Amino acid sequence: METVVGYTTYIELIRPLVSEKEIVSTGMTREIQRVERAIEIALEGTACAIVSSGDAGIYAMAGLALELCRSRGISLISAQRPKADGTDAKRPEAGLMIEVVPGIPALCAGAALLGAPLTHDFATISLSDLLTPWETIEARLEAAAKADFVIVLYNPKSKKRDWQLKRAQEIILRHRPPDTPTGIVTGAMREDQAVGLISLEELDRAPVGMQTTVFIGNSATRAYEEFMITPRGYGKKYRLSE
Repeated sequence: METVVGYTTYIELIRPLVSEKEIVSTGMTREIQRVERAIEIALEGTACAIVSSGDAGIYAMAGLALELCRSRGISLISAQRPKADGTDAKRPEAGLMIEVVPGIPALCAGAALLGAPLTHDFATISLSDLLTPWETIEARLEAAAKADFVIVLYNPKSKKRDWQLKRAQEIILRHRPPDTPTGIVTGAMREDQAVGLISLEELDRAPVGMQTTVFIGNSATRAYEEFMITPRGYGKKYRLSE
């Protein structure tokens, strides 16, 4: 890999690993320009990586990269899928070879720190209404809460978006008791990591930001010592203790 493209904050996190690479970085809300530049670099014949936090395909840049290639009619081939005859795929003459590298998303890192909040069905919803209408977000919150999913909230609050979390809490409280276990994980697996376990009624007062992931339990979720557990259902079918 010769060039690395990414959001400035993420580039700084991996700076020691890419010190000998050409770096292209931009600030927040410059995602399209960043990805367009990466595509141009790749079309010029230079191997280029777009870096994201967590997993590139979860609220990150893999989707935008593919979307922009599609809008421009760029021929693509996956570097991860061998051809039917078992030979390796080769870059098309007038296109790009694409590889989406899986990562560890915040919901997995945060769940591991909390214990096991996602052992049963869950829904992940971003509270950022920069790209999604708030009416759509509210409808998804209502549906997920009514269906008794464990709910994972991304982008719960920022300096400019300070009311959405309170509104989400109000919607979910229509379907969950106030003492529902709720996990708060900020900076999962980073130096500023912070993990807390509170009740749903305390959520609007919790210290959260853009690096925080919120885990709201379902009707079966329980807090046990410092852990959050959502049973898979084994206790209903088998005897767990003598």
